[in-house]
Amino acid sequence: MATKAAAVELEVEPYTVRISSPDRVYFAARGETKLDLARYYLSVGDGIVRALRERPCMLHRFPDGVAGPKVHQKRVPHGAPPWLETVRVTFPRYGRHADELCVTKLADVIWAVQMSTVEFHPWNSRRADTEKPDEWRIDLDPMPECGFDRVQRVAHVARSVLEDLGITGYPKTSGGRGMHIYIRIRPDWGFKDVRRAALAFAREVERRAPSDVTTTWWRRDRDPKLLFVDYNQNARDHTIAAAYSVRGNAIGTVSAPIRWDEIDDVHPDDFTIATMPARFASLGDLHAGIDDEAFGIEQLLEWAERDEKAGESGPEDPDEEE
Repeated sequence: MATKAAAVELEVEPYTVRISSPDRVYFAARGETKLDLARYYLSVGDGIVRALRERPCMLHRFPDGVAGPKVHQKRVPHGAPPWLETVRVTFPRYGRHADELCVTKLADVIWAVQMSTVEFHPWNSRRADTEKPDEWRIDLDPMPECGFDRVQRVAHVARSVLEDLGITGYPKTSGGRGMHIYIRIRPDWGFKDVRRAALAFAREVERRAPSDVTTTWWRRDRDPKLLFVDYNQNARDHTIAAAYSVRGNAIGTVSAPIRWDEIDDVHPDDFTIATMPARFASLGDLHAGIDDEAFGIEQLLEWAERDEKAGESGPEDPDEEE
């Protein structure tokens, strides 16, 4: 009978975080373990903390490794260390609330790994005012028959629209088959307006690349060869994997920040927990400047009003999930 490996204590200044079952295999392709996952997050510490800082965070936990069941966890459990910070978010439809993880330091991330977290999915608002997003997310979501070359083409179109708006976007792979572009915005608007702005942007991208892009809401009505610009990722309580988050698949892909001049040369499988530490050590955090400037969405809201007057109002906001 195999001997269970002793727990390992990691020094994550100024705290010590205990990692139990450190030899449990999480990623089958190369055999990386729970301890390897913790060490990965240590290696990209500045980047993952910047991506999560002070945001309510949904945890995607895999207690038996990524080949096993996934647990979506909002609430920090009882017994968490006293230094761990949380932020309370409410779900009015259900009359409930959740005290979610609120990362302010690297030890918070490593504690979550101890709790079997692989993926980190933060809100696009921060605890200072959880109802006012400071991040607009462009999700380039390929349909089943859409190749990554189409994702790359659309990313360039999205950048062109952003440049016309005078806005700087920060691209990253999704860790799956798509790509994300993040923009810091002033926290002057609620979720409904940010979502309206995101839809107006998506429709402009569709106008410029109609053979590549769809904004059709219902999946069953979309051409399976096209790319969906998923504006709904800006709705309240909708989350996607953070920059530097590992994804729950056998090769441990990472949602990796990339440079605009890399768009045509990258493939999602290039970025894994095996390759990202060296890349981060060489390039640093490619999203390090994301907080330097926050942009307005006034022009996008004008586009939204124009489209709504033309009868292109889009679907209603979905109810928040709980």
